[in-house]
Amino acid sequence: MADVSAYQRLHPRAYYEKFLSERIRPDGRGLDEFREVQITAGSISTADGSALVRLGETTVVCGVKAEIAEPELDAPTNGYIVPNVEISAICSPRFKPGPPSEEAQVLSQQLYQTILKSQMIPANSLVIHPGKAVWTIFVDAVCINYDGNALDATLLAMVSALCNTRLPKAVYDEERNTTFCSREETVSLGIQKVPVSMTFGVFDSYHVISDPNSFEEPLLDSTVTVVLLGDEAISVSQGGLGLAQKTASDNPVQLLANCVDVAKKRHKSVQAALQPVA
Repeated sequence: MADVSAYQRLHPRAYYEKFLSERIRPDGRGLDEFREVQITAGSISTADGSALVRLGETTVVCGVKAEIAEPELDAPTNGYIVPNVEISAICSPRFKPGPPSEEAQVLSQQLYQTILKSQMIPANSLVIHPGKAVWTIFVDAVCINYDGNALDATLLAMVSALCNTRLPKAVYDEERNTTFCSREETVSLGIQKVPVSMTFGVFDSYHVISDPNSFEEPLLDSTVTVVLLGDEAISVSQGGLGLAQKTASDNPVQLLANCVDVAKKRHKSVQAALQPVA
């Protein structure tokens, strides 16, 4: 066992290739197999909404806090959604203490664009009084254990927390020029559909694997992320050095289509995990 562990550490690529030649991965999963998802909603009592998500061993906790703000002059009925991700040093030796890493900043921007594009919370649904008061929704996620694929886990934590969110009923008083919030009556964000992402890794320009873990990620040539809203793929994006060139049909477009098909099959199990939350 010690020899195997040493070989894995010293020659990770060769070690991984031996498994993939048998169409299996070191953690026992098949190439197109995702890890189990667990969602616990309402895990932070002091937040307006919260959720804890486990994707395999990757664990993300997310809290939602709402504040009242003035809208922009050119968008008097639009509120704000502000997602933020923290990947702290405690979650993995890979990350160092200090200011937010570039990876965390990129991830925050990806999540912001995904939530914005999905229209799961239209900006004009956050208005309290046009031109005077709107909601700002802060969505803060912290990765407390990292084992790869932070994007899928964090997006799932954020949408679960937003589905769990209840805001105090707010009324704007024009005479006093102020907003009053009820202590007894709360309202949900009225979310109907949520975006869910599925990420794939491309290894050695040939093998496509689902939901890469932290051992696999440094070995990948590139990644492909499919974002679904219901049954519709609203985004298919690639990151890394290059798309696989030696697919079964030598057609990278077909590879993307295959990823979308696998993502749609996976979506059913994720929706089942989300159902009690939503």
